[in-house]
Amino acid sequence: MKIVVVSDSHADTKSLKQIRERHLTQADLFIHCGDSQLMSHQPEIQGYLTVRGNCDFDKNFPFDRLEKLNDNDTLLMTHGHQYDVKYSMQRLYYKALELGATIVCYGHSHCIGAEMNEGILFLNPGSVLLPRNTKEKTYVILTIAPHELEVAYMEVGTGKTLITKKFSR
Repeated sequence: MKIVVVSDSHADTKSLKQIRERHLTQADLFIHCGDSQLMSHQPEIQGYLTVRGNCDFDKNFPFDRLEKLNDNDTLLMTHGHQYDVKYSMQRLYYKALELGATIVCYGHSHCIGAEMNEGILFLNPGSVLLPRNTKEKTYVILTIAPHELEVAYMEVGTGKTLITKKFSR
């Protein structure tokens, strides 16, 4: 299974369309971890499972989403601002445990990051528009296999792979 993960696009509709068109035939799911600053009826956000960030005002987007991906994986999507992810991952970790999530995708900090913590993958795709710990604007392609999770950080403009991390399970 392949999932395209974006976050913090802050009204950059061009990049959302470009990313979706680029991976439409390969990806099984597209998710947006908040701060799209779009309304749920806008065409550029269609096709993305979306959560509400601190800069979003459309109440049709929930703050958290839990999605069963397969027999072994449950995905928790959130923006992260309600869990103070800029300061600590502890509250988000406990939320993931409470909900039985094996993969957590979040944004808010605009910083890329992927780490495995006691069998749970925590993944931040960075920002489509305003990156903070890289100069490149980024998103992720997450590949889920039975014994491995692969996180590929992609550059928005070129679609080139910047970094790939693999996690055994």
